[in-house]
Amino acid sequence: MIGHGAWVTGTDTASDDIDADALERAIRTALECGITWVDTAELYGAGRSEEVVGRAVASCRDEVFVATKVAPSEAGGGMRPADVRRAVHGSLRRLAIDRIDLYQLHWYDPSVPLEETWGAMRDLVSVGLVGAVGVSNFGRDLVERCLAVGPVDSVQNQLSLLHRGDVDELLPWLAELGIAYLAYGSLAFGLLSGHVTDRSAFREGDWRGGGFVRYEANYYRELFAPGKLERQLEFVSGLCGLAEEIDVPVPLLALRWVLHQPGVTSLVAGSLNPAHIQANARAGEASLPRAAVERIDALIGRRGDD
Repeated sequence: MIGHGAWVTGTDTASDDIDADALERAIRTALECGITWVDTAELYGAGRSEEVVGRAVASCRDEVFVATKVAPSEAGGGMRPADVRRAVHGSLRRLAIDRIDLYQLHWYDPSVPLEETWGAMRDLVSVGLVGAVGVSNFGRDLVERCLAVGPVDSVQNQLSLLHRGDVDELLPWLAELGIAYLAYGSLAFGLLSGHVTDRSAFREGDWRGGGFVRYEANYYRELFAPGKLERQLEFVSGLCGLAEEIDVPVPLLALRWVLHQPGVTSLVAGSLNPAHIQANARAGEASLPRAAVERIDALIGRRGDD
Protein backbone atom coordinates (compact mmCIF):
# COMPACT_ATOMS: atom_id res chain seq x y z
CA MET A 1 0.00 0.00 0.00
CA ILE A 2 1.25 3.48 -0.91
CA GLY A 3 0.29 6.65 0.94
CA HIS A 4 0.76 10.25 -0.19
CA GLY A 5 2.95 12.48 1.96
CA ALA A 6 1.82 16.10 2.19
CA TRP A 7 5.28 17.48 2.77
CA VAL A 8 7.44 18.34 -0.21
CA THR A 9 11.00 17.06 0.00
CA GLY A 10 13.63 19.72 0.43
CA THR A 11 11.45 22.45 1.87
CA ASP A 12 11.86 24.03 5.28
CA THR A 13 9.39 21.81 7.12
CA ALA A 14 8.17 24.50 9.50
CA SER A 15 7.94 27.34 6.99
CA ASP A 16 4.49 28.46 5.83
CA ASP A 17 6.00 29.34 2.44
CA ILE A 18 4.45 26.45 0.52
CA ASP A 19 2.58 26.37 -2.76
CA ALA A 20 -0.81 25.41 -1.36
CA ASP A 21 -2.45 25.17 -4.79
CA ALA A 22 0.25 22.83 -6.10
CA LEU A 23 0.04 20.71 -2.97
CA GLU A 24 -3.74 20.44 -3.23
CA ARG A 25 -3.48 19.42 -6.90
CA ALA A 26 -0.91 16.80 -5.95
CA ILE A 27 -3.15 15.32 -3.27
CA ARG A 28 -6.12 15.24 -5.64
CA THR A 29 -3.95 13.52 -8.24
CA ALA A 30 -2.93 10.93 -5.67
CA LEU A 31 -6.58 10.29 -4.78
CA GLU A 32 -7.48 9.95 -8.45
CA CYS A 33 -4.69 7.36 -8.80
CA GLY A 34 -6.29 5.24 -6.11
CA ILE A 35 -4.16 6.31 -3.16
CA THR A 36 -6.41 6.38 -0.10
CA TRP A 37 -3.98 7.37 2.67
CA VAL A 38 -2.73 10.94 3.12
CA ASP A 39 -0.03 11.66 5.71
CA THR A 40 0.62 15.13 7.08
CA ALA A 41 1.68 16.85 10.33
CA GLU A 42 1.00 20.03 12.26
CA LEU A 43 4.60 20.98 11.58
CA TYR A 44 4.40 20.80 7.80
CA GLY A 45 4.06 24.30 6.43
CA ALA A 46 3.31 25.60 9.93
CA GLY A 47 -0.15 24.02 9.78
CA ARG A 48 -0.91 24.92 6.17
CA SER A 49 -0.36 21.35 4.97
CA GLU A 50 -3.17 20.15 7.22
CA GLU A 51 -5.44 22.86 5.87
CA VAL A 52 -4.67 21.81 2.30
CA VAL A 53 -5.26 18.15 3.11
CA GLY A 54 -8.60 19.07 4.64
CA ARG A 55 -9.71 20.86 1.49
CA ALA A 56 -8.48 18.09 -0.79
CA VAL A 57 -10.30 15.28 1.03
CA ALA A 58 -13.49 17.19 1.92
CA SER A 59 -15.55 15.66 -0.88
CA CYS A 60 -14.37 12.10 -0.23
CA ARG A 61 -13.60 12.06 3.49
CA ASP A 62 -15.11 8.62 4.13
CA GLU A 63 -12.84 7.07 1.50
CA VAL A 64 -9.53 8.58 2.70
CA PHE A 65 -7.39 7.56 5.68
CA VAL A 66 -6.01 10.76 7.21
CA ALA A 67 -2.88 10.65 9.39
CA THR A 68 -1.19 13.56 11.11
CA LYS A 69 1.35 14.14 13.88
CA VAL A 70 2.08 16.25 16.94
CA ALA A 71 5.65 17.49 17.50
CA PRO A 72 7.61 18.53 20.60
CA SER A 73 7.13 22.12 21.76
CA GLU A 74 10.39 23.23 20.14
CA ALA A 75 8.63 22.88 16.79
CA GLY A 76 5.00 21.95 17.38
CA GLY A 77 2.17 21.68 19.86
CA GLY A 78 4.14 19.92 22.58
CA MET A 79 4.15 16.52 24.26
CA ARG A 80 2.74 17.25 27.71
CA PRO A 81 -0.75 15.81 28.15
CA ALA A 82 -2.42 19.23 28.07
CA ASP A 83 -0.37 20.14 25.00
CA VAL A 84 -1.39 16.94 23.19
CA ARG A 85 -5.07 17.57 23.89
CA ARG A 86 -4.75 21.15 22.65
CA ALA A 87 -2.74 20.10 19.59
CA VAL A 88 -5.24 17.47 18.43
CA HIS A 89 -8.03 20.04 18.46
CA GLY A 90 -5.85 22.36 16.39
CA SER A 91 -5.22 19.61 13.82
CA LEU A 92 -8.91 18.69 13.72
CA ARG A 93 -9.78 22.32 13.07
CA ARG A 94 -7.22 22.75 10.30
CA LEU A 95 -8.18 19.45 8.69
CA ALA A 96 -11.87 20.33 9.04
CA ILE A 97 -12.72 16.79 10.17
CA ASP A 98 -14.22 15.44 13.39
CA ARG A 99 -11.91 12.44 13.78
CA ILE A 100 -8.29 11.75 12.84
CA ASP A 101 -7.72 8.20 11.61
CA LEU A 102 -4.11 8.00 12.86
CA TYR A 103 -2.49 10.47 15.25
CA GLN A 104 1.26 10.11 15.75
CA LEU A 105 4.07 11.43 17.92
CA HIS A 106 6.40 13.03 15.38
CA TRP A 107 9.55 12.29 17.37
CA TYR A 108 10.59 11.65 20.96
CA ASP A 109 10.80 14.55 23.39
CA PRO A 110 13.18 13.61 26.23
CA SER A 111 12.08 16.64 28.27
CA VAL A 112 8.62 15.11 28.86
CA PRO A 113 7.95 11.69 30.44
CA LEU A 114 6.97 9.52 27.49
CA GLU A 115 4.56 7.53 29.64
CA GLU A 116 2.53 10.68 30.36
CA THR A 117 2.46 11.59 26.68
CA TRP A 118 1.36 8.12 25.64
CA GLY A 119 -1.36 8.07 28.28
CA ALA A 120 -2.74 11.27 26.76
CA MET A 121 -2.57 9.76 23.28
CA ARG A 122 -4.52 6.69 24.37
CA ASP A 123 -7.09 8.96 26.01
CA LEU A 124 -7.72 10.55 22.60
CA VAL A 125 -8.71 7.13 21.28
CA SER A 126 -11.01 6.55 24.26
CA VAL A 127 -12.95 9.77 23.66
CA GLY A 128 -13.19 9.17 19.91
CA LEU A 129 -11.11 12.09 18.66
CA VAL A 130 -8.69 9.72 16.90
CA GLY A 131 -9.08 6.18 15.61
CA ALA A 132 -5.54 4.95 16.25
CA VAL A 133 -2.29 6.27 17.68
CA GLY A 134 1.27 5.69 16.58
CA VAL A 135 4.83 6.93 16.86
CA SER A 136 7.40 8.16 14.36
CA ASN A 137 11.20 8.06 14.50
CA PHE A 138 11.08 5.65 17.47
CA GLY A 139 13.27 2.68 18.25
CA ARG A 140 12.31 -0.46 20.14
CA ASP A 141 13.19 0.94 23.57
CA LEU A 142 10.79 3.84 23.18
CA VAL A 143 8.04 1.67 21.71
CA GLU A 144 8.36 -0.65 24.71
CA ARG A 145 7.88 2.30 27.07
CA CYS A 146 4.68 3.21 25.24
CA LEU A 147 3.47 -0.39 25.32
CA ALA A 148 3.79 -0.42 29.10
CA VAL A 149 1.06 2.26 29.12
CA GLY A 150 -1.16 1.08 26.28
CA PRO A 151 -1.25 -0.31 22.74
CA VAL A 152 0.84 1.17 19.94
CA ASP A 153 -0.96 0.90 16.61
CA SER A 154 1.86 1.91 14.27
CA VAL A 155 5.48 2.97 13.92
CA GLN A 156 6.46 5.30 11.08
CA ASN A 157 10.20 5.32 10.48
CA GLN A 158 12.60 6.10 7.68
CA LEU A 159 13.31 3.04 5.55
CA SER A 160 14.98 2.86 2.16
CA LEU A 161 17.73 1.08 0.29
CA LEU A 162 20.06 3.71 1.71
CA HIS A 163 18.66 3.57 5.25
CA ARG A 164 18.02 -0.02 6.29
CA GLY A 165 18.48 0.09 10.04
CA ASP A 166 15.07 -1.31 10.99
CA VAL A 167 15.12 -4.36 8.71
CA ASP A 168 16.92 -6.94 10.84
CA GLU A 169 15.56 -6.26 14.34
CA LEU A 170 12.73 -3.74 14.66
CA LEU A 171 10.61 -4.97 11.75
CA PRO A 172 10.43 -8.63 12.86
CA TRP A 173 9.67 -7.57 16.45
CA LEU A 174 6.85 -5.24 15.41
CA ALA A 175 5.43 -7.86 13.08
CA GLU A 176 5.38 -10.38 15.93
CA LEU A 177 3.39 -7.91 18.03
CA GLY A 178 1.04 -7.01 15.19
CA ILE A 179 2.14 -3.36 15.11
CA ALA A 180 1.92 -1.75 11.68
CA TYR A 181 5.13 -0.38 10.17
CA LEU A 182 4.78 2.67 7.92
CA ALA A 183 7.90 3.57 5.98
CA TYR A 184 8.86 7.08 4.90
CA GLY A 185 11.81 8.45 2.96
CA SER A 186 11.78 5.34 0.77
CA LEU A 187 13.19 7.26 -2.21
CA ALA A 188 15.88 8.70 0.08
CA PHE A 189 14.51 12.22 -0.45
CA GLY A 190 15.15 12.05 -4.17
CA LEU A 191 18.43 10.14 -4.27
CA LEU A 192 16.70 6.93 -5.35
CA SER A 193 14.74 8.67 -8.08
CA GLY A 194 17.76 8.35 -10.35
CA HIS A 195 17.68 12.08 -11.10
CA VAL A 196 20.19 13.34 -8.51
CA THR A 197 23.86 13.53 -9.52
CA ASP A 198 26.99 15.00 -8.01
CA ARG A 199 26.30 18.06 -10.15
CA SER A 200 22.73 18.58 -8.97
CA ALA A 201 22.09 22.09 -7.65
CA PHE A 202 19.41 22.48 -5.00
CA ARG A 203 17.52 25.73 -4.64
CA GLU A 204 18.31 28.15 -1.84
CA GLY A 205 16.87 26.91 1.44
CA ASP A 206 16.71 23.28 0.33
CA TRP A 207 18.18 21.25 3.21
CA ARG A 208 19.56 18.68 0.74
CA GLY A 209 22.07 21.31 -0.32
CA GLY A 210 22.96 22.12 3.27
CA GLY A 211 21.05 25.40 3.19
CA PHE A 212 18.64 24.51 5.98
CA VAL A 213 19.69 22.00 8.60
CA ARG A 214 17.48 21.78 11.69
CA TYR A 215 14.84 19.05 11.93
CA GLU A 216 16.30 17.56 8.76
CA ALA A 217 19.89 17.67 10.00
CA ASN A 218 20.27 13.92 10.48
CA TYR A 219 19.04 13.22 6.94
CA TYR A 220 21.50 15.71 5.50
CA ARG A 221 24.46 14.27 7.40
CA GLU A 222 23.56 10.71 6.47
CA LEU A 223 22.70 11.13 2.81
CA PHE A 224 23.75 14.44 1.27
CA ALA A 225 26.79 15.72 3.14
CA PRO A 226 30.10 15.83 1.25
CA GLY A 227 31.75 12.43 1.46
CA LYS A 228 28.42 10.75 2.02
CA LEU A 229 26.69 11.84 -1.17
CA GLU A 230 29.36 10.33 -3.40
CA ARG A 231 29.00 6.97 -1.68
CA GLN A 232 25.22 7.02 -2.03
CA LEU A 233 25.47 7.87 -5.73
CA GLU A 234 27.79 4.93 -6.35
CA PHE A 235 25.08 2.62 -5.05
CA VAL A 236 22.37 4.43 -7.05
CA SER A 237 24.47 4.03 -10.20
CA GLY A 238 24.48 0.27 -9.72
CA LEU A 239 20.73 0.32 -9.10
CA CYS A 240 20.20 2.32 -12.29
CA GLY A 241 22.15 -0.30 -14.22
CA LEU A 242 19.95 -3.06 -12.83
CA ALA A 243 16.79 -1.04 -13.55
CA GLU A 244 17.83 -0.55 -17.16
CA GLU A 245 18.70 -4.22 -17.55
CA ILE A 246 15.31 -5.48 -16.34
CA ASP A 247 13.38 -2.51 -17.77
CA VAL A 248 11.93 -1.32 -14.47
CA PRO A 249 12.07 2.36 -13.38
CA VAL A 250 14.54 3.04 -10.58
CA PRO A 251 11.93 4.57 -8.23
CA LEU A 252 9.70 1.52 -8.64
CA LEU A 253 12.62 -0.74 -7.75
CA ALA A 254 13.33 1.31 -4.64
CA LEU A 255 9.71 1.44 -3.47
CA ARG A 256 9.00 -2.21 -4.17
CA TRP A 257 12.13 -3.26 -2.26
CA VAL A 258 10.76 -1.49 0.82
CA LEU A 259 7.31 -3.05 0.44
CA HIS A 260 8.97 -6.42 -0.07
CA GLN A 261 10.52 -6.33 3.41
CA PRO A 262 8.67 -8.64 5.85
CA GLY A 263 6.80 -6.54 8.40
CA VAL A 264 6.33 -3.43 6.26
CA THR A 265 2.65 -2.53 6.15
CA SER A 266 2.85 0.41 3.76
CA LEU A 267 4.98 3.39 2.77
CA VAL A 268 4.36 7.07 2.22
CA ALA A 269 5.84 8.98 -0.72
CA GLY A 270 5.28 12.61 -1.64
CA SER A 271 5.69 14.68 -4.79
CA LEU A 272 4.15 17.66 -6.57
CA ASN A 273 4.84 16.10 -9.98
CA PRO A 274 1.73 14.32 -11.37
CA ALA A 275 3.82 11.80 -13.32
CA HIS A 276 5.81 10.91 -10.20
CA ILE A 277 2.63 10.54 -8.16
CA GLN A 278 1.16 8.22 -10.78
CA ALA A 279 4.37 6.17 -10.77
CA ASN A 280 4.32 5.96 -6.97
CA ALA A 281 0.74 4.72 -7.07
CA ARG A 282 1.68 2.01 -9.58
CA ALA A 283 4.43 0.83 -7.27
CA GLY A 284 1.78 -0.17 -4.77
CA GLU A 285 0.37 -2.72 -7.21
CA ALA A 286 3.50 -3.83 -9.06
CA SER A 287 5.41 -6.99 -8.28
CA LEU A 288 9.16 -7.38 -8.10
CA PRO A 289 10.68 -10.62 -9.43
CA ARG A 290 12.61 -12.60 -6.86
CA ALA A 291 15.67 -12.41 -9.11
CA ALA A 292 15.52 -8.61 -8.96
CA VAL A 293 15.32 -8.66 -5.16
CA GLU A 294 18.35 -10.94 -5.07
CA ARG A 295 20.28 -8.60 -7.38
CA ILE A 296 19.42 -5.63 -5.17
CA ASP A 297 20.49 -7.53 -2.07
CA ALA A 298 23.77 -8.30 -3.83
CA LEU A 299 24.28 -4.58 -4.47
CA ILE A 300 23.62 -3.93 -0.78
CA GLY A 301 26.11 -6.61 0.17
CA ARG A 302 28.83 -5.09 -2.00
CA ARG A 303 28.12 -1.66 -0.58
CA GLY A 304 28.23 -2.83 3.01
CA ASP A 305 27.15 -0.70 5.96
CA ASP A 306 28.50 2.72 6.79
